[in-house]
Amino acid sequence: MNKVELIGRLTKEPEIKLTSNQTQYCNFTIAVDRRFKDANGQRQADFINCVAWKQTAVFIQKYFHRGNKIGVVGSIQTRSYDDQNGQKRFVTEVIVDEVEFVESQPSAQPSTAPNETAVTADTSAPAPEPQSEPAELPFEI
Repeated sequence: MNKVELIGRLTKEPEIKLTSNQTQYCNFTIAVDRRFKDANGQRQADFINCVAWKQTAVFIQKYFHRGNKIGVVGSIQTRSYDDQNGQKRFVTEVIVDEVEFVESQPSAQPSTAPNETAVTADTSAPAPEPQSEPAELPFEI
């Protein structure tokens, strides 16, 4: 079973991008606090890369902003590619199936009805073409 559930804060404003076949996607990173504090009493965080597709990507871009707490449900995907220098690069990311509001939003933000807090993505789309690699290199989900 490959299932991930995370709650964290967005590290930057989410932006919609398009694949070469015009499919919308959104890459974003969430900072997820670890359960325990370190020896200095500070809480550490892991920075988890995520990608959402189609209507889920649009939903995230519309309703979430840098610093917002977000709940993510999805699966882990790993892939590799050769960069422009011929070095093999490895990528691990969460393919987002659902997102949820974790905290109430300020009144200036668009709001949804309580039953609209989760959105399911269509993950049958191909993975995005990362900007750091040539467009002709395919990879699988």
